[in-house]
Amino acid sequence: MGASHWMFEPGHTGAEFTARHMMVTYVRGQFKDVHGSLVVDPEHLDRTRIEATIDATKVYTGEPTRDAHLRSADFFDVEHHPTWTFVGGEVERIGASAFEVTGDLTIRGVTRPVTLHVSYLGQWDTPWWEEGRDLGPRRRAGFVGRTSINRHDFGVSWNDSVDRGGVVVSDLVDVTVDVEAVLQPELAGV
Repeated sequence: MGASHWMFEPGHTGAEFTARHMMVTYVRGQFKDVHGSLVVDPEHLDRTRIEATIDATKVYTGEPTRDAHLRSADFFDVEHHPTWTFVGGEVERIGASAFEVTGDLTIRGVTRPVTLHVSYLGQWDTPWWEEGRDLGPRRRAGFVGRTSINRHDFGVSWNDSVDRGGVVVSDLVDVTVDVEAVLQPELAGV
């Protein structure tokens, strides 16, 4: 069968983070317009290659003042580090549609290994619209990956204290990535 080549569809691929705020609730942030690619051969998972890029300048939490603070040097320092990357390919099947995918995550210029717990959501042939014409069908596949990271590992260390020994922002951040990938027919290996 051979390897298949997939491109992340940026309009339907995104990342979300969740951090504890003020010891009492959670704040969620989103990144849309995530670009990436996946090369996979189901018979040879050890040859898998994943590359993804997130535009950190486009962080969105729904609160403009907080978004500006997140873009500042206190947090993401997007002036010096406007993009984050994930590059990996160490894949271990842990269930019928569950995988652990390990790669290198780079945030603020700091690279650390991260393991995503990935669920494969399936494939479907769908329309493909360009300039008002359906050029489909095109094969799409869906994945959701989850992990937790310690933000201090990446130099995202701003904080402030609140009463009783609490902090404004938790150290651990939960990350969810939703990927809609489109098979590239010219590279499909068929």
